[in-house]
Amino acid sequence: MEFLDGRRMGAEQEEGFGVEARRVTDLGMVPTLRQSNSSLHRSRRHLCPYIDKQENLSSWIPKYIMKKECVYFVESSKLSDAGKVVCECGYTREQHLEVATKPHTFQGKEWDPKKHVEEMPTDAFGDIVFTGLSQKAGKYVRVSQDTSPCMIYQLMTQHWGLDAPNLLISVTGGAKNFNMKLRLKSIFRRGLVKVAQTTGAWIITGGSHTGVMKQVGEAVRDFSLSSSCKEGEVITIGVATWGTIHNREALIHPVGGFPAEYIMDEEGQGNLTCLDSNHSHFILVDDGTHGQYGVEIPLRTSLEKFISQQTKERGGVAIKIPIVCVVLEGGPGTLHTIYNAITNGTPCVIVEGSGRVADVIAQVAALPISEITISLIQQKLSIFFQEVFETFTENRIVEWTKKIQDIVRRRQLLTIFREGKDGQQDVDVAILQALLKASRSQDHSGHENWDHQLKLAVAWNRVDIARSEIFTDEWQWKPADLHPMMTAALISNKPEFVRLFLENGVRLKEFVTWDTLLCLYENLEPSCLFHSKLQKVLAEEHERLACASAAPRLCMHHVAQVLRELLGDSTQLLYPRPRYSDRPRLSLSMSHIKFNPQGVSLRSLYKRSTDHVTFTIDPVRDLLIWAIIQNRQELAGIIWAQSQDCIAAALASSKILKELSKEEEDTDSSEEMLALADEFEHRAIGVFTECYRKDEERAQKLLVRVSEAWGKATCLQLALEAKDMKFVSHGGIQAFLTKVWWGQLSVDNSLWQVILCMLAFPLLFTGLISFREKRLQALCRPARIRAFFNAPVVIFHLNILSYFAFLCLFAYVLMVDFQPSPSWCEYLIYLWLFSLVCEETRQLFYDPDGCGLKKMAFLYFSDFWNKLDVGAILLFIVGLTCRLIPVTLYPGRIILSLDFIMFCLRLMHIFTVSKTLGPKIIIVKRMMKDVFFFLFLLAVWVVSFGVAKQAILIHNESRVDWIFRGVVYHSYLTIFGQIPTYIDGVNFSMDQCSPNGTDPYKPKCPESDWTGQTPAFPEWLTVTLLCLYLLFANILLLNLLIAMFNYTFQEVQEHTDQIWKFQRHDLIEEYHGRPPAPPPLILFSHLQLLIKRIVLKIPAKRHKQLKNKLEKNEEAALLCWELYLKENYLQNQQHQHKQRPEQKIQDISEKVDTMVSLLDMDRVKRSGSMEQRLISLEEQVSQTARALHWIVTTLKESGFGSEAGVLTMASQRAFDEPDAELNIRRKAEEPGDGYHVNARHLLYPNARIMRFPVPNEKVPWEAEFLIYDPPFYTAEKSVALTDPVGDTAEPLSKISYNVVDGPTDRRSFHGVYVVQYGLPLNPMGRTGLRGRGSLNWFGPNHTLQPVITRWKRNQGGAICRKSVRKMLEVLVMKQSDSEHWALPGGPREPGEMLPRKLKQVLRQEFWVPFETLLVQGTEVYKGYVDDPRNTDNAWIETVAVSIHFQGQNDVELKRLEENLHTHDPKESTCGLKISTEWQVVDSRIPLYTNHKTILQKVASLFGAHF
Repeated sequence: MEFLDGRRMGAEQEEGFGVEARRVTDLGMVPTLRQSNSSLHRSRRHLCPYIDKQENLSSWIPKYIMKKECVYFVESSKLSDAGKVVCECGYTREQHLEVATKPHTFQGKEWDPKKHVEEMPTDAFGDIVFTGLSQKAGKYVRVSQDTSPCMIYQLMTQHWGLDAPNLLISVTGGAKNFNMKLRLKSIFRRGLVKVAQTTGAWIITGGSHTGVMKQVGEAVRDFSLSSSCKEGEVITIGVATWGTIHNREALIHPVGGFPAEYIMDEEGQGNLTCLDSNHSHFILVDDGTHGQYGVEIPLRTSLEKFISQQTKERGGVAIKIPIVCVVLEGGPGTLHTIYNAITNGTPCVIVEGSGRVADVIAQVAALPISEITISLIQQKLSIFFQEVFETFTENRIVEWTKKIQDIVRRRQLLTIFREGKDGQQDVDVAILQALLKASRSQDHSGHENWDHQLKLAVAWNRVDIARSEIFTDEWQWKPADLHPMMTAALISNKPEFVRLFLENGVRLKEFVTWDTLLCLYENLEPSCLFHSKLQKVLAEEHERLACASAAPRLCMHHVAQVLRELLGDSTQLLYPRPRYSDRPRLSLSMSHIKFNPQGVSLRSLYKRSTDHVTFTIDPVRDLLIWAIIQNRQELAGIIWAQSQDCIAAALASSKILKELSKEEEDTDSSEEMLALADEFEHRAIGVFTECYRKDEERAQKLLVRVSEAWGKATCLQLALEAKDMKFVSHGGIQAFLTKVWWGQLSVDNSLWQVILCMLAFPLLFTGLISFREKRLQALCRPARIRAFFNAPVVIFHLNILSYFAFLCLFAYVLMVDFQPSPSWCEYLIYLWLFSLVCEETRQLFYDPDGCGLKKMAFLYFSDFWNKLDVGAILLFIVGLTCRLIPVTLYPGRIILSLDFIMFCLRLMHIFTVSKTLGPKIIIVKRMMKDVFFFLFLLAVWVVSFGVAKQAILIHNESRVDWIFRGVVYHSYLTIFGQIPTYIDGVNFSMDQCSPNGTDPYKPKCPESDWTGQTPAFPEWLTVTLLCLYLLFANILLLNLLIAMFNYTFQEVQEHTDQIWKFQRHDLIEEYHGRPPAPPPLILFSHLQLLIKRIVLKIPAKRHKQLKNKLEKNEEAALLCWELYLKENYLQNQQHQHKQRPEQKIQDISEKVDTMVSLLDMDRVKRSGSMEQRLISLEEQVSQTARALHWIVTTLKESGFGSEAGVLTMASQRAFDEPDAELNIRRKAEEPGDGYHVNARHLLYPNARIMRFPVPNEKVPWEAEFLIYDPPFYTAEKSVALTDPVGDTAEPLSKISYNVVDGPTDRRSFHGVYVVQYGLPLNPMGRTGLRGRGSLNWFGPNHTLQPVITRWKRNQGGAICRKSVRKMLEVLVMKQSDSEHWALPGGPREPGEMLPRKLKQVLRQEFWVPFETLLVQGTEVYKGYVDDPRNTDNAWIETVAVSIHFQGQNDVELKRLEENLHTHDPKESTCGLKISTEWQVVDSRIPLYTNHKTILQKVASLFGAHF
């Protein structure tokens, strides 16, 4: 990665103090935090043309992407590799355009690429496949070197379909093949691909099949071969020079290559290079030349910079795309790349052991700057650049030393990856740690800094990095600070981070608010089925509110409507329609229901006043529902583990998932939903099992407890709605149902005892029947009779006896006593049937849950047996009507006879309660479906054979009834052996048929001869058809039916018990709420109910045995008990998971891998330990030598001994000689270099002037530096009072130094400075540049820095403290085009006391009072300022004065605030360009470095926090 040398400083700040080098921020290129990547082009319409989505790639690329072509052939003195004449551009005459070889207006001039190379529409783009390789097709495009990075980024994201990266990894290093240790190579490849794959990063390289690019390509190849498709593709982008690519002619396709076949020919490539086949995308940079390397560097640099300035937002959290540079090996170009990267604030990871530049930097990275000398760098270069070391000039070594010093000086941006050292194991961890380390060094307050690091970790989805680097003892996270990131983790589906945040104190009750829920539902996945349902609800409401102009906003009651559809109408709305005065709502219009993640700022959500935040009833429920509807398995499991009402939550989740799976069109998603529903059902079973084992009675209370959180439904209701048969068939639930079935009777009673007491109820007083309650044990209590006859088991058997009596009486009337006028028995049947009608009506209108008539009717008719009852009753009414009419008496009897069959079928439902017959009835019901399917197949054969037979045998049969007999009836009977006698002509007889079909009781005769006695149809054909028909119908289809019955039986038999137990509940519930008297005596009960409901207005209520609303204290205790047992269940599940053989094998495998890794590292650790001991010994010897030297010197100075007797001490350099391992022992830089640093930056601000490199040791003027030859630079100034421009002696000779020269004070605070050759010398030493640069004066340029402070106070007026120390606030200002805040000071006009900048922020009437404050202030610093604008002959000196306001009611403070020009820096007013602000004094305040130094002195003066 090469960064532009022309690094700009922003607007010129000559008056300012401490201008720092910083990166350019093109305000037009940076989208706001609320902009999505999809709308990026709209925010920069002035930079990038609008792209219609309908335009295809073939038409768009040639329109906006250009290439470069040489249009003027100038013969070069050099020949091509093939010995041909070439142009100065490197191409042969044949490779030029025709116009380039003709006489031209440029003829006779030298070849100039700026004039003789023109842009044209590109002719190389599309898909690229590598011949002979099976890799997936990549993308490529040939672009001009002047192409806008915005255009390329737009091409990649919008046309190539790449998602914006979460991280940009720029890999740089050696362009030639180099050798790496196998282990280091393996670690690098694995780590690089892992960080790219886990974080969603882009890897950018040079794209060729050589050097470091080849290493990256092979790493991607190895990952692709070993990974599954679900892991995703690693995006590897190669930015290469078009003119250096071998076989590039194959890529030229004017209309696009789809695909273009590229041949890798390494043997014949010569001085060119081949593209690497393992890269996924190629950007081929063209400058119109051939064979020129490095053309791509400026465009690659600008592209990387542009991408790093983009903001990616997901889950409501926006971060700028971070960038990191990874360095392997490399030469001078790599060093320049690292230097530019560090200067621009890009963190770099240096892989030690890869060779050359990487190893040189790694060897000196831990040393103090003072120890990184020219001799040391020369020594390292001789070791790592042995082959080319002789070519290094002295100037080059000095330049390398200066660059390496500047690189190492910013250690926070430099990370050295050492194999097996410093606890580092993987490159991916080193890369992410480098980014976090760089983030910590940024000028943010503590919270903002850690918050930014956490944003990065969440964006990368690296919870391991968050645990090890962020959630440490170094920073104590407040739960509220984690709320925005918790929302982002939920939206982005990062369950591990959700678990991490919960472990670190996030409380869901405080986290989940109405606004949070709205934000979550706004960010549903567009592919989510629930999303489309919500849209449908909103659209329907919009249609209902047709008069309203605005679209309806998303509210939680819309969500509740959809949830009620999924949970069933037995539950109430989970989120009732709010009253508008209840709480504030987010203004989310329907347009946002496209679920744009950028619709709401998460940080703003959690900065609302707590007075206006309303929390939900059950936050765990709300989050669980949100996760369930998106089928997020792991996230739902984590949230469910936090729930209190966990059984109901699991059953409700199962219900929602099963309902969604029915409507889900994607088969895979539907199966995943069903699997997750089954998992939640098992969780409900597991927790209930724990509860039931602990306490049966409390567990059964959980079943019928009304859950307010789940729409006032019970666990049992939810399980029945979800058809969770496994849960309902649980032993504990069946025991509860049995208990309900027996009412107040003991379940130990035998059935014969119950029937005997039914027939003779006085036996109840004999003790034959036992009761559960003690109060009913007394033999003479009348309550025993009521308890006995109210038991559902007794009601059921009474109804069975009544129903059998009804059927017997009905059969008797039909067969024996069916008179023209009804007998008393028949009237009794009518009464009996009327009581049945009343009972069915009661069941239809029985609504204890308040669902409404429509819902109750739907539930009633959804039951098959109710449909059968209604059908039987309606058929009876029809038959009765016909029976009462004398003319239709007989048809009425027929209808009643058929109705009797339907009443008999009703017995099957009665027997479902039987443990023996119930499962068999279920099997019969399932087999009936098989029969209907079989009949469809059979009908095909019956009709086809019947029609063919009838057409062959009978001519023109006109009687419909005989046609039906011949086609269907006779064919059907043939299956059972009744073969027609005349079909083969053997038993042909004219007596058995009617020749003309006139006899209604005989069939028409078959075809016969003229005599009418011999059949004329082909007997062989009819017999053949008969045989085939019997073969398929009798043998094939009947055996198929038997096989289907067998399969159904085996399939259902396994689950019959569950199905029977599940359906048993319906029967128990039916008879639990049924009146005790059997028909027809039940009419008295119906009369009583009628009086209750209509006259007394008493509503229906469900019996407490099936739905019980507990008191709050009792419910809270029950839920706490359930929560405790849920934790036991989860622990048992975790233990069982660890005991599984597969898990044990995996654990053993991980332990073996760890052991192998430790063994591999043992050798390195041993050698490292020995080296450390040697280093320690050398250090001790060195200290001893210094001590002895001091003793000898002291003794000699005291007159002891003689010169001859003094031992010669070893040279100190012998002990301090740098060593590769000695460098590692230095972990921290010395407090300061002792020399100016900013004044020696190689690139001078706001000018393309490079300083002469000056290493630390050559800064003092006294140090010999023979090759020192700095350039001269003096900028032209628009200011009237300034020193002359140029380096001639005559105009400069008029300047007087070290005195007050007219209006200019040229005296230095550091005393008299040296004047050499008519120019002053910087008292702090060399800077690498002569002249006055962009400063106004030669010599010192004086400035004044007022430091205006006050105490930071809370709302109560008390002074805030941090770490016991008081906290200060300082007044700072900022220019609209600057990134940093600054103190309100700078240079002063001649004769003025206040700086120009300060005058701009103060009203004129306050200038004089402020001068008084300055005079009364305390001087905290006076002297030299290390500024990047300083030169050898001009520098800045300042005086810093502290002005502190002690009290908050200080009159002068109030006057100051009243006279300040207030301006929001985020606003762009055209008049005022400087804004002011009070900021807390802290070490991370975003000020210039020199200003921070002054602030630190002020803080020390007042004993305040810094």
